Amino acid sequence: MDTLVGTAPVSVPTALRKLYFLRFGFAAVWAALLFATADTLGALTVTLLVIYPLFDVACAVIDLRSVRANAQPVRGLYVNIALSTLTGIGLAVAATSGIPAVLRVWGVWAITAGIVQLIVGAARRQLGGQWAMIASGAISTLAGASFFAQAGTDDASLTNLAGYAFIGGVFFLVSALRLGRARGV
Repeated sequence: MDTLVGTAPVSVPTALRKLYFLRFGFAAVWAALLFATADTLGALTVTLLVIYPLFDVACAVIDLRSVRANAQPVRGLYVNIALSTLTGIGLAVAATSGIPAVLRVWGVWAITAGIVQLIVGAARRQLGGQWAMIASGAISTLAGASFFAQAGTDDASLTNLAGYAFIGGVFFLVSALRLGRARGV
């Protein structure tokens, strides 16, 4: 069976490729929805903000199952799960205080998760297609700092989060395509 959570172990590159395509699709849809609602912190916007890191948790769990089935290192995935879970909670709380608070929480998450993504990508570079994950982790770290800084301005906006998510999704797409190419798929 060739699924991400099937009983038969799937090769890590195959599982990652499928997961990265899923992450791209989610990021694209999520970014479009957030962009359309980013002016206020209404119920839909807050729901979108909380769902994004929780989706990241679900993806990390799927990734974790794949790498454990193939005896790969998993420490960074556990860190990612913890960071994203705390971020989902933090965003729900921050949303009650306004856009600047949301940007600060998102910024801290982007910095820390970016560092983890960079480390995991570097550890997986032998799989192929990971340079995009390494670059994405580095960019996420820089973007997180900019979100944190933007929170202190008069024109703090959630619109940049949509662009951040979409660009992150594009990096997942590039990595998925590179994984397929590296494996001759």
